[in-house]
Amino acid sequence: MSSLGSERALRDEDYQRLLAFRSELRRFLSWSEQTAREAGLTPSLHQLLLVLRGHPTAPGPTIGEVAEELHIRHHSAVELVQRAQAAGLLRRERDALDHRRVHLSLTTHGREQLEMLTREHLGRIPALAAALERVVRR
Repeated sequence: MSSLGSERALRDEDYQRLLAFRSELRRFLSWSEQTAREAGLTPSLHQLLLVLRGHPTAPGPTIGEVAEELHIRHHSAVELVQRAQAAGLLRRERDALDHRRVHLSLTTHGREQLEMLTREHLGRIPALAAALERVVRR
């Protein structure tokens, strides 16, 4: 349940806070997407690279895990992985124990692209956090 509880009627300020919060998130995401495009990647490819690099365990995520993390359908993840592989950003590796499973990992080119984008993004996080903190404290 929300921290406001269900007893209190919503006020104009509640809607304004939610709008401000969503606006800050959209502003960041729009900037992120444009930054990826300027680096020669689609926003989806950028997110895929981040999922691969941020995956917590070796030997890397499967296509199903990528689909789940990106909140897309399996066949959409397959197409995205195919585009990334064709661009030299990732490679597929068969699981050593279960040859039906295929794990994904970044190539050197994929790592370089992601590192450059991540450095830019990490520089923006404090500004986003400050903006969201202002919204929360309203």
